Amino acid sequence: MLDKAPNKKLSDLLDTFGGALAAGDIDKAVGCFQEDCYWRDLVTFTWNIKTMEGRDQVRDMLKSQLSKTKPSHFAIAKGEDATETDGLIDGWISFETEVARGFGHIRLKDGKIWTLLTTMAELKGHEEPAGFARPMGAKHGSGKNRPTWKEEREKEAAELGFKTQPYTVIIGGGQGGIALGARLRQLGVPTIIVEKNERAGDSWRKRYKSLCLHDPVWYDHLPYIDFPRNWPVFSPKDKIGDWLEMYTKVMELNYWSSTEARSASYDDKKKEWTVVVRRDGKDITLKPKQLVLATGMSAKANLPKFKGMENFKGDQHHSSQHPGPDAYVGKKAVVIGSNNSAHDISAALWEAGADVTMVQRSSTHISRSDTLMEIGLGSLYSEQAVQNGITTAKADLIFASLPYKILHEFQIPAYAEMKKRDAAFYKGLEKAGFMLDWGDDESGLFMKYLRRGSGYYIDVGASQLIIDGSIKLKSGVDVTEIKAHSVLLSDGTELPADLIVYATGYGSMNGWAADLISKEVADKVGKCWGLGSSTTKDPGPWEGELRNMWKPTQQEALWFHGGNLHQSRHYSQFLSLQLKARQEGIATPVYGLQEVHHKG
Repeated sequence: MLDKAPNKKLSDLLDTFGGALAAGDIDKAVGCFQEDCYWRDLVTFTWNIKTMEGRDQVRDMLKSQLSKTKPSHFAIAKGEDATETDGLIDGWISFETEVARGFGHIRLKDGKIWTLLTTMAELKGHEEPAGFARPMGAKHGSGKNRPTWKEEREKEAAELGFKTQPYTVIIGGGQGGIALGARLRQLGVPTIIVEKNERAGDSWRKRYKSLCLHDPVWYDHLPYIDFPRNWPVFSPKDKIGDWLEMYTKVMELNYWSSTEARSASYDDKKKEWTVVVRRDGKDITLKPKQLVLATGMSAKANLPKFKGMENFKGDQHHSSQHPGPDAYVGKKAVVIGSNNSAHDISAALWEAGADVTMVQRSSTHISRSDTLMEIGLGSLYSEQAVQNGITTAKADLIFASLPYKILHEFQIPAYAEMKKRDAAFYKGLEKAGFMLDWGDDESGLFMKYLRRGSGYYIDVGASQLIIDGSIKLKSGVDVTEIKAHSVLLSDGTELPADLIVYATGYGSMNGWAADLISKEVADKVGKCWGLGSSTTKDPGPWEGELRNMWKPTQQEALWFHGGNLHQSRHYSQFLSLQLKARQEGIATPVYGLQEVHHKG
């Protein structure tokens, strides 16, 4: 028989906590938390994405937001039971605010709150039309000259942006823009997605031909439509491109392909943007109230400036522009960089018959894909997790419930196990001269991703090519000069080259704001991404959340949306609810608007 004791303990705590909040007794509410505590709020209390660390920060937030939020009905979520392991109780909770319904996760240690996640599930009166509220679709009855669904969609598409203005314009029609566009469509927010490529999915199709998703299928679902059960674990780029194109059609998105955003400016008095786009050879002016840059966390190519680049007689390009290996059979290729793209491109060039040398300028973290899937992701995102009742939505929330401040503590033992399990693999790489690292604090790949968005490779085969010498390696060196037919390195080595691929990463997303709006606005909002961990390429001070992502910025009505498929899916929910609330005129008092410490 199921032990209900954890339920009783959690219910009692929620009754005390909820009662204190309802009574406006902030001291009593704060007393429900441990001294060492974390409250991560996704929109419900803060109208922000914000983590309060410690009782003092919890108290400060409640003093600012409690009277404006009016929370109530804290309870164990319907159909859920709390569990207790080694004295730690955790459970799923539901609650309400004056304007929204919330869902969350809680962990109790010694009878008090250690971690609390509160997320906005829906706005009251503006619920998505799903389940019992799903739209009828067919129009039963009769009437003369009634438009069909197709005719209504064609009319909407013809008029939006011309006769009527979108409330939101999303610049960028990759996975991020598409996921957010789908959320906004379901919330009834008129939105246009602007994409320079000819077709949805081209941001994947146009990359090097060997590209595959390195994250498994369970991690990569889009909102509303999961991949089929027979979808491959790792999606090839063209397959994911076709899925995104299908998705834009069946989700009825107003998707302007072959359209280039030319400029944007904000009118503080009118509270609206003027966005000029080029479509079908004509400039079109849009007047949205909200502007979202969904241009990709990895899309602003960082092309280095080496001496003599202009003198090179062969082909040279950034990895994002690499067409694939076919033109380089029998050629000498130099790939500068040692992260995901560098490895993928080097392996594909070797497979095609090119002579490939990778230039590794700084150390790289490598995780073998199979090991990462099992140890790093398996408990949340795997077929076994699904069988254990961990849906993708639950997995997202479990992951979101771990505050960034202590997330590395959960990662370190996992990567220690990977290092132990794959010891022979790493020994082979080091013997080949490859410079390995595990992050500044041994916390591995995902913390590197969050802190700096670079510095790692998920091995799907290229590492063995380095170990056996098929891909040649020059490590611990830098590029001194690019000559007409070679690359000169800092140790005096000269590498003959017909092709140079600069796999040198990407710049901050606020670079897109500089291009589209102004340098002043880009500096005003500051750098995107990173936690302020004071680790390599992630300078402090501590931010507590990813800079500028999915939340209000220092520029009114300007938002950034990006990341991997998991983040695009999960955080599009909270960005869409923030935009919907503003469209409806719901008060959105933002707590803890991010200060700008780094301009990019």
